[in-house]
Amino acid sequence: MNLMKKIVLALMAAGMLAAVLVETAPAQEDHSGHDMGAMATSAEGASTTGYKEAMDKMHKAMAAIEYSGNADVDFARGMIPHHQAAIDMAKVLLANGKDPEMRKLAEAVIAAQEAEIKEMQAWLAANPVK
Repeated sequence: MNLMKKIVLALMAAGMLAAVLVETAPAQEDHSGHDMGAMATSAEGASTTGYKEAMDKMHKAMAAIEYSGNADVDFARGMIPHHQAAIDMAKVLLANGKDPEMRKLAEAVIAAQEAEIKEMQAWLAANPVK
């Protein structure tokens, strides 16, 4: 896969994730007293539950980020859970989706995002906050 196609796929994944974030942002209230799993109805199906779980996991990880004040470090720290959510969502698609084009895209998203997570983790290890 050429670099341009990888960039386009990564941007598409980021755009889809951003759209989900925009849609769910107003609903980001404290639900600590609720059993969110019980709120999923059978009408939602396994994919909806999986997507919601991926987003909840990402939001929790992003809220736990310890910001350093260093834009480069904080970008990498924030993008890692963001990319992991894209991977988790792509895996939900692979478990539940049927369309061959979307399945191929999900596989490409997983490969690209995993590689970028490794790159950011390596960069963070080589560039500790001082």
